[in-house]
Amino acid sequence: MKIQGRILSQEDINWIRGFIAEHPNWHRSRLSQEICRAWNWVNAKGMLKDMACRTMLLKLERLGCLRLPAARSVCVGNSVRVRKPVTHSQDEIICTLHDLFPLRIDVIHDAASSRLFKHLLAEYHYLGFSGTVGENMKYMVYDCLQRPLACLLFGSAAWKVSARDKWIGWNSNLRQANLSLVTNKMRYLILPWVRVPHLASHLLASIARRISDDWMQRYAHPIHLMETFVERDRFRGTCYRAANWVCVGQTQGRSRNDTDRILQVPIKDVYLYPLHPNVLNVLTRET
Repeated sequence: MKIQGRILSQEDINWIRGFIAEHPNWHRSRLSQEICRAWNWVNAKGMLKDMACRTMLLKLERLGCLRLPAARSVCVGNSVRVRKPVTHSQDEIICTLHDLFPLRIDVIHDAASSRLFKHLLAEYHYLGFSGTVGENMKYMVYDCLQRPLACLLFGSAAWKVSARDKWIGWNSNLRQANLSLVTNKMRYLILPWVRVPHLASHLLASIARRISDDWMQRYAHPIHLMETFVERDRFRGTCYRAANWVCVGQTQGRSRNDTDRILQVPIKDVYLYPLHPNVLNVLTRET
């Protein structure tokens, strides 16, 4: 079988089972990291692909191929339960965009910022927050007084989206070859006490100018296209249109877990934002 881009034989699965049995006290993160080291499973920058490995292990467990140790993280619904309260300003911010300048947009990399980021998404985003898998980029935005304004989370692109794939001109082989050049804006939170006209679209434009360089620095490859999915019954996508994102169609109202085609989820508009002037040529290039 093929999972997370790796071809797995029965011998590979048997080896993983034995590896887990040999280390009964290791948690899932340690297991995924050590499996990556054993297989030399690294990205272009030589970093362990332990999140991809962890996803592979979870999928193998769901298929009944192995049994993982109990998870250490506790989730409530779609949100991570933050063990300790995270102090942050909740002062009402009602002003013009210019009054907030200069803005500071930080890539999250230290533990304290990460805790605040997770807490804000879990507490205030309607989808909550359950962690990230695979390559991702987290941004926190602060105003000139160092008050948090917004959180943005970008992660791996959706595997298959009919409207997006048709717009690009992808078949299954081209999609598999070039999907890593696309990122999915998974969460976007303007904090509920922040009411500043044009802030949302301004931040989208600011991130668009830097995200490919940020991705290159962390993962040693660029990003050429951003995607996001907007629930039609909940939002109008105003900030995306204002930031020149293009709506290319809608989802079909089925989730990725809908193997029997019976699960119904909200229909979403599919928005794309090219980061490369010849994005279609780049994304349809065979490697």
